[in-house]
Amino acid sequence: MNTEKILAEAIAKDYLPKDNSKIIALKKLDARAKLPATIFTYTFGIITTLVAGLGMCLSMRVIGGSTLLMVLGIIIGIIGFIGCGINYPIYKRLLEKGKKKYAFEIVELAREISEE
Repeated sequence: MNTEKILAEAIAKDYLPKDNSKIIALKKLDARAKLPATIFTYTFGIITTLVAGLGMCLSMRVIGGSTLLMVLGIIIGIIGFIGCGINYPIYKRLLEKGKKKYAFEIVELAREISEE
């Protein structure tokens, strides 16, 4: 095997002009279908984690010191943990919705690619 030839072809491949192939379009459609669910999941997860942390700080009297704030902290912490718990089911539902929205275009493009 001529390893120098293989290496030269691999390097040259990086410098060839890239045309807008159907594979690139398929990857972009796939990313477009998944992006809203991903953005929502990360945002909602961060917010509910911060809420749960605030509740924990209040309930352990790191912030505040009264019994009323401790009870409020327990309630806030439970709300935060519930939010963290429902984050994944919401993500799955949003992902299904995004996939349904772009399913026809993705399947048609995949068929075109497989027929070539």
